[in-house]
Amino acid sequence: MASTSGRVRVPPPLLRRRVPSGRGATEQPNAPVAEEARLTLRFWLLVALVGVGAGLAGALLIGLLHLTEHVAFGYASGSFAEGAQHASPLRRVLATAGGGVVVAVGFFLVRRWTRGRADVDDAVWHGDGTLSAPRAAGTAVFSEIAVGAGASVGREAAPRLIGGLLGSVLGRWAGMSTAQRRLLVACGAGAGFAAVYDVPLGGAVFTAEVLCGGIALPVVLPALASCAIATATAWVALPREATYPGLPDLPPTTSATVWALAVAVPLGLLAVGFVRLIARVSHHRPTGWWSLPAPLVAMLVVGLVGIPLPELFGNGKILADLAFDARGSIVLLLVLGALKPLLTSLCLGSGIAGGLFTPTLSTGAALGAGLGGLWSLAWPGTGVVTFAVIGAAAFVGAAMQAPLAALALLLELTHAGFGLMVPMAVATVLATVTARVVDGYSIYSGRLPPSGP
Repeated sequence: MASTSGRVRVPPPLLRRRVPSGRGATEQPNAPVAEEARLTLRFWLLVALVGVGAGLAGALLIGLLHLTEHVAFGYASGSFAEGAQHASPLRRVLATAGGGVVVAVGFFLVRRWTRGRADVDDAVWHGDGTLSAPRAAGTAVFSEIAVGAGASVGREAAPRLIGGLLGSVLGRWAGMSTAQRRLLVACGAGAGFAAVYDVPLGGAVFTAEVLCGGIALPVVLPALASCAIATATAWVALPREATYPGLPDLPPTTSATVWALAVAVPLGLLAVGFVRLIARVSHHRPTGWWSLPAPLVAMLVVGLVGIPLPELFGNGKILADLAFDARGSIVLLLVLGALKPLLTSLCLGSGIAGGLFTPTLSTGAALGAGLGGLWSLAWPGTGVVTFAVIGAAAFVGAAMQAPLAALALLLELTHAGFGLMVPMAVATVLATVTARVVDGYSIYSGRLPPSGP
């Protein structure tokens, strides 16, 4: 199948029908950037500045996120999970509905009054590394407010966007070439991602594999430098700990390895369905004046669903914690794993801007824990946490079409799983291959605008 990029999949994917944008399945995150950027001294200075800026911006955005959570759900201390679970049913609905009003008006005004690109992926893959400062800044702020008010989208979209914006602005100011600006935008986006999750290695691999499509020194070196600088800078305000702490040692078992082989293909197929759903809703969002009430309706639905199931509030961390802590019944985990993608699609389809990484990870973790719990009934001896980690890695790898980034991120996010590397790698490879053979789009390429500049 040919695409607007001129690249052709050999062999073509089994699903020949394109996503609503009309893009081809070859225009995926690991499509390599054609030009190689020159790593001059000026470029390295900009990499350092982008890293510092992305770290500070990430810390500020997470501060805004936490402030929104406390105000919306009415708690003064403790985690978001505790605040959401202790809030009354009425407070849960009012929190999401109130947030819906704010973000509905905010996104409407940003899109009506600003012009230009506010999509890091498109700016790197098909643009010249240029992002609109007013549009990107406004989108980032209201995205983080939406997550804090309970929207089922990822919190990483805002720091990725601001990090990429810094790379774009500094690259233009310093007169960098198009290839250098693209790489600076990619490094800034990866640095923002790394800063808010404390994952310098995972952020660098994400930058190289997903955004730049190449694990090569001219990409890896600036990516790793910017992510390390951003992560260290963010330590002035953010904790130096795993996002999902306290996981036990997870030794490999024969049961886990066989399960990884058995579940990988189904997880890959589910990832294809999730990506296709995200692609469809992203390109059928309400337009004009209809775009004003849509986010409020979506947030209201999230609030109502959150009355009996508060684990679905926010980007998915509450759900991932539930799976990684081996809490919740098999039925509950499977139900949550099925509902999370639907609520995420509803929020994105309403026009709420947000990320997809943690919703994807939490869905994989919940499905892994639920399916693994069923497996343990027939083959006991392996903890549910093991299945949750393997399922999360496989689902993320397949949905992002980036197996190395998925594995690196899971290791850094949990500070566990090194003993599970073999079953994790097996499941991630097979799930990613399945998704690629069947379709080939990802949670990033499926959302690309209809045509490049």
